[in-house]
Amino acid sequence: MQIPKRYHGFTWALFFVSILLVGCDMNNRDHQTQKMDKPNVVFILVDDLGWSDLGFMGNPIYETPNLDKLSNEAAVFTNAYAPAANCAPSRACILTGKNTPKHGIYTVGSSERGKSKNRKLIPIQNKGVLEENFITIAEILKEKGYVSTSIGKWHLGEDPRSQGFDFNIGGNLKGHPRSYFSPYKNKNLSNGEKGEYLTDRLTQEAIRFIKTNKSTPFFLYLPYFTVHTPLQGKKNLVTKYKNKIKENPQYNAKYGAMIESMDENVGKLLKSLTDLKLDKNTIIIFSSDNGGLAHVSSQFPLRAGKGAYYEGGIRVPFMIKWGANMKPANLDDPITGLDIFPTIADVLNDTVNYDLDGVSLLPLLTKNKKIAERPLFWHFPIYLQGVNPQKDQARDTLFRTRPGSVIRKGNWKLHHYFEDNAFELYNLESDIGESKNLAKIYPDKVKSLYEELKNWRTRTKAPVPNELNPEFQ
Repeated sequence: MQIPKRYHGFTWALFFVSILLVGCDMNNRDHQTQKMDKPNVVFILVDDLGWSDLGFMGNPIYETPNLDKLSNEAAVFTNAYAPAANCAPSRACILTGKNTPKHGIYTVGSSERGKSKNRKLIPIQNKGVLEENFITIAEILKEKGYVSTSIGKWHLGEDPRSQGFDFNIGGNLKGHPRSYFSPYKNKNLSNGEKGEYLTDRLTQEAIRFIKTNKSTPFFLYLPYFTVHTPLQGKKNLVTKYKNKIKENPQYNAKYGAMIESMDENVGKLLKSLTDLKLDKNTIIIFSSDNGGLAHVSSQFPLRAGKGAYYEGGIRVPFMIKWGANMKPANLDDPITGLDIFPTIADVLNDTVNYDLDGVSLLPLLTKNKKIAERPLFWHFPIYLQGVNPQKDQARDTLFRTRPGSVIRKGNWKLHHYFEDNAFELYNLESDIGESKNLAKIYPDKVKSLYEELKNWRTRTKAPVPNELNPEFQ
């Protein structure tokens, strides 16, 4: 049948429109495929949050319903460790995937902490800023087409945009806020209405970033300032926890208020991902940069807290969720914050050799392939003064940590101290509180772990202080 001439123009127009629609559909499918191949990454890093401070980790006082719910949908690691026992070094390790000897950040500020007369050795000099030649998680994601932001505490320099982030809200060299209530006096964060709460504000900024970039693969790094000092919670919540805690010295009402506010805001963030239908293709990582402050919130049954290399100072809450790509589970594999970088690289099929010190958790998360037994290492060639001698639970009352290094392999953990070449050996399976030093009972175990520790220090060129301090008494 012939088509009447009066319809010829319409037919050709319809033909071209059909071609355009097919092309648009293919482009849309390509975009969707690209989006699915590149999951969004949301990394929530809480400051100084202890291993036992959350409901799903067994805390009976502090209320964390949103994180408890997330834990039922995620892989929860009960043997997760921070790469260092305090803020800046841990963050440098996490973001670069490299342990402390490689970047030289061991503490915050000076390595000569505490009174000189009590320090036998001249400590190794500390670096206060992450050098720009180190490749960060943000930079490898940028290469893959991600847009990224850091919202909250940076602590590794003046601006995270020098390390691959596209946007910075609130980040600078400072390790804690002047106030959790506006005005904030933060040059990288405009003030809100008087009395606005900082954790609320950072979450609002995070949700705004997600909404703006919902059609593009994005990396949201959300390092909350909370629950770092100064301890400042919303008045109604502080009153709530005062009534709940009463006279129990193990808990702190202001701290509990800060934790509940943090949990509430995590809930708001997760709801925004669900509402925008982004939750199924978003990797959510939740953890802390180091253990909790022992004198603020006891980490019992763990020993000590922030600043110490006993379990309370380095063991942290840790969970990962990624839609249907992995099943919820409680996992006891020992892992470390150093594993985050290689895991993200693995998700991206990035095979570049970045000389990383962690391993990818992806096979464990998606295929249930157990991680081969490996040693975990910590190196701290400096001093960190004590805060509360009664609650620090340190080796002595003057310092939370003296110069030394630590290895954990299997259930065994060995501390080596440089001042007196002393060892502490613990079996964490039977003594998670590190109360019984077994070094004299198992000398062969001390020897074998020490050899591994020395070999690691040699490979990483880890500096060991040996110069005597003339002011030592």
